[in-house]
Amino acid sequence: MDDAERERGPWHRNLIVLWFCTFVAGMAFSEIMPFLSLFVSQLGDFTKAQITFYSGLAFAADYAISAISAPLWGIIADKKGRKIMLLRALQGVFAGFISNAQALVASQTPRKYSGRALSTLITGAVSGQLFGPVIGGLLAQLFSIRNTFFITAGLLMVAFLLSLFFVQEHFKPVAHHREPGDSRNPLAAFQNPRLIIVMLCSTAIVQFGNASIAPIISLYVRELMHYRGPITVVAGIIAALPGISNIFSAPRLGRYGDQHGSGKVLLFGYIFAVIMYFPQGIVTSVVALGILRFAIGISDGALYPEIQTVLTKNTPVHLTSTIFSYNQSFQAIGNMFGALLGGLVAGWFNYNAVFIMTALLLLINLGLILWLVPDIWKNGKRAVS
Repeated sequence: MDDAERERGPWHRNLIVLWFCTFVAGMAFSEIMPFLSLFVSQLGDFTKAQITFYSGLAFAADYAISAISAPLWGIIADKKGRKIMLLRALQGVFAGFISNAQALVASQTPRKYSGRALSTLITGAVSGQLFGPVIGGLLAQLFSIRNTFFITAGLLMVAFLLSLFFVQEHFKPVAHHREPGDSRNPLAAFQNPRLIIVMLCSTAIVQFGNASIAPIISLYVRELMHYRGPITVVAGIIAALPGISNIFSAPRLGRYGDQHGSGKVLLFGYIFAVIMYFPQGIVTSVVALGILRFAIGISDGALYPEIQTVLTKNTPVHLTSTIFSYNQSFQAIGNMFGALLGGLVAGWFNYNAVFIMTALLLLINLGLILWLVPDIWKNGKRAVS
């Protein structure tokens, strides 16, 4: 039995409940992914370029509103409490369930376990988002798109009720009194503002890469299957494979980061992602694509959770929800531009160009981190404590 198991308290119960809730929320929001671009192609006589563009636009619409509204909900959560914002959060303009769940866990978990707790929690959201396409593809095959939306609403109601009755928060708002000489710079409260900015931008770039694939994955699968067979089901399975590897890899990588430094895990995640993205653009079978997509879940388990861990360990407790909401906003920006540009690049060139573009962006992101915040790699845990 390790120290975390001996020190279980309300934070551990919240982690379990919110893991399931974020899994349900992520799954509900991603259920239409396998057939959305195929559905768009059925709405008119479009060219390939038009289909990919309109698909990207459809994926980006929700994220555009979320990017604007997320910081507002984070500021309110820091003042009123995170649990109440969990119950208020809805899709689109009221988005924020997952980010506020992460903020609640981050604010209540002992800092020495924050990497493990956040990595575990993030597997819920990421795995839900990646398993959702399998369920959505099956529902679209068995029922209809209309009924799939009703089922999604029911799943979100389950997450609401679980949060209402089983999540505990002992919230104490912090009163802020601005002194005459205090800085009005919102980053003045952070010990290392450059690190915060770089990590937020890294969130956007990582999400940009993931989102650029979403509008074209089912179209890519359809092409690899030569337009024959259960395309929506296979596309859903391919989209879900990273979630399977993410479930097993993220908590272990988070535990390693707590012990040896988040910087080492981030370095591994970027290098591994670049290596795995390039060959996805040259595969000739869905089996090879599936193997590579499975491997991407390992890099996802290293990148996004550790970025959040670095933010948590460098953020004052009373600003936890604020920084997580800004992180969600940057995530939404990455999702929005990733979906739009991914659709455009696929239309201008071909589907394989999207994977190559993603690998190059992650390589550039790695270079920027090495240049701007080198201490995160050199000093291990001390750089983010």
